[in-house]
Amino acid sequence: MVFVLDYERKTHSFISRHSLLHEGDYVLIAVSGGPDSLALLDFLYHQSTRYNIKIAAAHVDHMLRGEASKEDLIFVQRYCEHRNIMFKSASIDINAKMEVDKTGLQETARKYRYQFFENVMEELHANKLAVGQHGDDQIETILMRLVRGSSGISRAGIQVKRPFGQGKELIRPLMGVSKIEIEEYCKAHHLEPRRDLSNDTKKYTRNRFRWDVLPFLKKENPRVIEHFQRFSEEISEDETYLQELAKEAFKKMCQVYEEGAMSLDIPSFCQIALPLQRRVIHLILNYLYKQYIPDLTSVHIDAFQQLIKGDNPSGRLDFPNGLKVIRSYNSCRFTFSEKEQSSSFYYEIFEGEQAVLPNGKMIRVEKAANFPIIENEHTIIVQPEDIQFPLIIRPRQIGDKIKVKGMNGTKKIKDIFIDMKIPLEERAKWPIVTDQTGKILWIPGLKKSSYETPPLRQKDYYLIYYSD
Repeated sequence: MVFVLDYERKTHSFISRHSLLHEGDYVLIAVSGGPDSLALLDFLYHQSTRYNIKIAAAHVDHMLRGEASKEDLIFVQRYCEHRNIMFKSASIDINAKMEVDKTGLQETARKYRYQFFENVMEELHANKLAVGQHGDDQIETILMRLVRGSSGISRAGIQVKRPFGQGKELIRPLMGVSKIEIEEYCKAHHLEPRRDLSNDTKKYTRNRFRWDVLPFLKKENPRVIEHFQRFSEEISEDETYLQELAKEAFKKMCQVYEEGAMSLDIPSFCQIALPLQRRVIHLILNYLYKQYIPDLTSVHIDAFQQLIKGDNPSGRLDFPNGLKVIRSYNSCRFTFSEKEQSSSFYYEIFEGEQAVLPNGKMIRVEKAANFPIIENEHTIIVQPEDIQFPLIIRPRQIGDKIKVKGMNGTKKIKDIFIDMKIPLEERAKWPIVTDQTGKILWIPGLKKSSYETPPLRQKDYYLIYYSD
């Protein structure tokens, strides 16, 4: 009777449940030489016939531990040579890369390690990258992120599989087994993996969780790895569903102006559920920043929520890397530039002519005698004796006043913009129509002047249109 280790039984089950391997796969295995990755390499080597897959191994020497790093590389190389496993390696001076990139140790090492793996996969035409993270790593990661205050998909910890490069996939076949089961496998198969002594010190956050928290959790429930993995998968599934809803909401309520600028419709945003609001905010920030911003925290998200839900109709926030968040009534604008909208347009038009405005709309004036006509906010009727050509189309000027139709006296255009809740960035480019003498005839789409009069039968009049 063949004795099957828990490591082997659980790993086969995990691979099957998550469809990690398929017939004909070419799997590149990332191997440091430690127990986790060596056990993964050895397992897939012995099971390659069962799964009908082809394997290769890749090792990166980060040149951080002197001779010990070199010996790790030689160890993995010899293991592969004795078994005729394709082996690829690289030595990368991570300390030097850190100086150039101005990034931390873990971030830099991961960047260049995965770049190397991707290059090797291209060279070998491999379609999957297998890494040796396991169930204990999952618990540590989830706990660390929850303690740190992570949100969204980050709370799910390590993903079982994800896209990697162009048309490739990264898989983690050992997420269903514990560190102890990995060590048992190494012992049963007479493997003598390399040991990194830095894993034993409590100097690092992960190690403190590993040595102080995990033993307690495993004592409370021996199946804790299984439960944390189920938690991870359920969170991932929920997050995927909510993200799809958030993307649909994003399309409906966000308008992209140009690279690095967009606006959000506040009433629409406030109508969706709070979980979707949080995700729409993250979609906006991900779109604008296009990279991870460590200085962006939950403090900024909370400040944004207060800005758009507060009683003040206008306000602004300064986010990291120069992003400005500017609220004006029912709109919130995100921009990396505070350049004022162009307000230098000036057009003169005569009967039968038209002008295309900076906002993309058009104003045209025609002489007409047809009766009746349809009157709405996009047209104004004036009598020939009340105006002098050319008509002038320009932006608002300081002190502008209009004799509003149906009212006594005049009203400042500035006050009309405020009353009508016109966003600040739109006021500078809103067209004002005057005649040659300077009297204001119309604020298209907002207010008509007292110079508009109903058309009379058997008499010509001027019809001014404002349209897309």
